[in-house]
Amino acid sequence: MSEQVPMTKQGAQQLKDELHRLKHEERPRVVEAIATAREHGDLSENAEYDAAKEQQAFVEARIRELEDKIARAQVIDPAEIDMETVAFGATVTLVDEESGKEVQYQIVGDDEADIKQNKISINAPIARALIGRGEGEVVDVQAPGGTRSYEIVEIEYK
Repeated sequence: MSEQVPMTKQGAQQLKDELHRLKHEERPRVVEAIATAREHGDLSENAEYDAAKEQQAFVEARIRELEDKIARAQVIDPAEIDMETVAFGATVTLVDEESGKEVQYQIVGDDEADIKQNKISINAPIARALIGRGEGEVVDVQAPGGTRSYEIVEIEYK
């Protein structure tokens, strides 16, 4: 059996939305582009046909990938978690011990990670350092620029 993929409810919904869009919008559009390109005659020298077939291969591969991830999803609703320590789905507020700067991250699955939205993968070094720790604890994280220390100020499951 394949390994389960942890993800939040929101992350699972995003994958389902993308799958729906690919199946019901992109796939029909690509099929139509292939049909239109075929009408232009000789397929051996038809760049439109080649591009449409390449797009079709990409769309079909992404559909298979999404279906696999959704099938293996272990959907976790952070709002239903009641823990005192950091675990998957937690939104953690940290203070950088050196700069005093406060940052907040939500620990999510690999497919949901987006640093612009302060969502970090459960497999990221900082997330791994935080798992199992509680408020008030200081954790050391190996970062590309060296070791950084963070104090856990708040842990929320929302």
